[in-house]
Amino acid sequence: MIEPVYLDSSVVIAYYVPEAKSARVQAMYERLTTPMISELVELELIAGLSLRIRTGDVERAQGEEVMTLFDEHLNAGLYSRLQLRAEHYRWARDAISRFDLPLKSPDALHLAAAQRGGLRLVTADRQLARNAASLDVAFDLVER
Repeated sequence: MIEPVYLDSSVVIAYYVPEAKSARVQAMYERLTTPMISELVELELIAGLSLRIRTGDVERAQGEEVMTLFDEHLNAGLYSRLQLRAEHYRWARDAISRFDLPLKSPDALHLAAAQRGGLRLVTADRQLARNAASLDVAFDLVER
């Protein structure tokens, strides 16, 4: 994997919450030095945990442990934060307004963060990877 990288929510969630691709994500984390995330990733991590708690996939106590560990990792500098700015929103708007991609607003912002930051996107989301390829955004797809 080529550094520097921007991790999207699908990768970060798989690091903290066991799922099929978690082992590969955890192995990938060991090779990274200070990956970038945005506050959007933080928000989507919390939203993903909330959904899994509500649906019974994750116990509330486990969700709280994940949030505590994530906050500890943030404070310890495991991640660098990329601040989303007007240029990211404009890039995302332009990508969506092509009208030829199945691109959701949050995904467009992840792509904008990577592209505008000169970062390689790391994702576990196949559709996001396809959109990255269509928009010439460098990416790595983490699969099972």
